[in-house]
Amino acid sequence: MAAENSSSVTEFILAGLTDQPGLRIPLFFLFLGFYVVTVVGNLGLIMLIGLNSHLHIPMYFFLLNLSFIDFSYSTTLTPKMLVGFVSKKNTISYAGCMTQFFFFCFFVFSESYILSAMAYDRYVAICKPLLYMVTMSPQMCLLLLWGVYGMGVFGAVAHMVNLMFITFCSDNLINHYMCDIIPLLELSCNSSYVHLLVVFIVVTIGIGVPIVTIFISYGFILSSIFHISSTEGRSKAFSTCSSHIIVVSLFFGSGAFMYLKPPSILPLDQGKVSSIFYTAVVPMFNPLIYSLRNKDVKIALKKTLSRKIFS
Repeated sequence: MAAENSSSVTEFILAGLTDQPGLRIPLFFLFLGFYVVTVVGNLGLIMLIGLNSHLHIPMYFFLLNLSFIDFSYSTTLTPKMLVGFVSKKNTISYAGCMTQFFFFCFFVFSESYILSAMAYDRYVAICKPLLYMVTMSPQMCLLLLWGVYGMGVFGAVAHMVNLMFITFCSDNLINHYMCDIIPLLELSCNSSYVHLLVVFIVVTIGIGVPIVTIFISYGFILSSIFHISSTEGRSKAFSTCSSHIIVVSLFFGSGAFMYLKPPSILPLDQGKVSSIFYTAVVPMFNPLIYSLRNKDVKIALKKTLSRKIFS
């Protein structure tokens, strides 16, 4: 029945980021630049970790997967947004919209949980260094990774099931540059507080559980750091975690600002600007933050470039 109701809309029109024609071309080149940096940075980091055996440790195993997730969900959204800047009418089919939304949810949930897995990895490395290689065994890393992508599937399926009970009528203009749950609910004829409650619960699981895990991990980490007697040891421990803290703050801060506030408090136009941070800015900055602030990555980059030059 839900499928039959939804079939009255066969395509959607994406309103895009702005309705001012004069801003479209500058924004096109700005976000094209963001996307190029995102692709080069994340694929470059994946290749760098793959080519350097001294980076084949749990921390960089999770970092490789973070780069894959960032590249994937940026690719899910950005090309369609770029089309919107240069076309008069940016349409997307119903099936295309649902597909984009599914993969967007999958990768965003996966990013939330890969960041919490990385926090757990840092906790073990700093609080239990002698047991690190035993605790973070290849089997444990794979188990955590299964959990990460399993929660990605859960988030995507939960949102899609919620949408199955939504009826779309004649209005098909999505006030966004992508297919997202809040603007889709605004278009529906029969959405109720129950649908919004489901969104809130699912997003809380996607954001709240990882945030709690990260806070607990860093609580133990800070406690261990303050028990380190040498200043050099404290500095090294803080530098190990600083990149991760910056990435976590950017991603969860913008995500919580968008989804964990009632629509009356956060108008959708402001929400579009907020969503730019976790869909375009965060995937671009992650490889830059980890490469510029990480000694091992910089050494690996120099070795890889020197091998290429001499070969």
